[in-house]
Amino acid sequence: MKYQHIFRTASLAVVIALSGCSSSDDEERVIAANQGAQTLYDDAKRQMDAGNFAGAAATLGALDSRYPFGPLSHQVQLDLIYSHYKSGKPDQALATIDRFIRLNPNHSDVDYAYYMRGLTNMESDNNLFQDLLNIDRSDRDPTRSREAFEDFRRLIETYPDSKYAADAQKRMLYIKNRLASYEIAIARFYMRREAYVAAANRGRYVLEHFPDTEHVQQALEIMVACYDQLDLTELKNNAIKTLKINYPDSDFIS
Repeated sequence: MKYQHIFRTASLAVVIALSGCSSSDDEERVIAANQGAQTLYDDAKRQMDAGNFAGAAATLGALDSRYPFGPLSHQVQLDLIYSHYKSGKPDQALATIDRFIRLNPNHSDVDYAYYMRGLTNMESDNNLFQDLLNIDRSDRDPTRSREAFEDFRRLIETYPDSKYAADAQKRMLYIKNRLASYEIAIARFYMRREAYVAAANRGRYVLEHFPDTEHVQQALEIMVACYDQLDLTELKNNAIKTLKINYPDSDFIS
């Protein structure tokens, strides 16, 4: 009986020791993981500071996959959004943005995510060759510009006090000019094919939806020309009257 008591006491001591080691090992693994995450994040920040956004995106992507629920996870995702955007990968940026918004709808930086969504869509609509060669491609598909406009509108309406709201408002005006120029380009396309009703409707659309853009005069002149071709005298005269009031130097005023 004496030896059995000693054996039980020794066994219990071993169990306690092993349990203590297991707990200690778990803590060390957590500490090591956090240190590994911080090291990776520091590397990514150095790459971002050096302008190596493609490298930063790769490092941040690995960090996001390896430590998806760590203390740095939210900041990693936000930096990953920016790195994808700066390295010219809009699809990856949008996917990361949408995931962040879906998983963190109440995060303090969700307004930044909406802002970056607008920037990314806006940038996707730009044409590098158009900028380099000064080629007018206002007739290109404006889908991404429309999405950017909605992104900025949602940001302003949902987070009116956001520090990004003022810049978003300015960008919305730029986008409205882009969308109005598209409508003008399509109207001229219809005019060349003598589709005057369709062309006049495009001009009227600019007046109704983009009245604060630089393309209103062109829209009115298109309407005057189309109504003249269609023998719609009253509509033509109304358009001329509006031209006289707002653009008295227009060549369309006889």
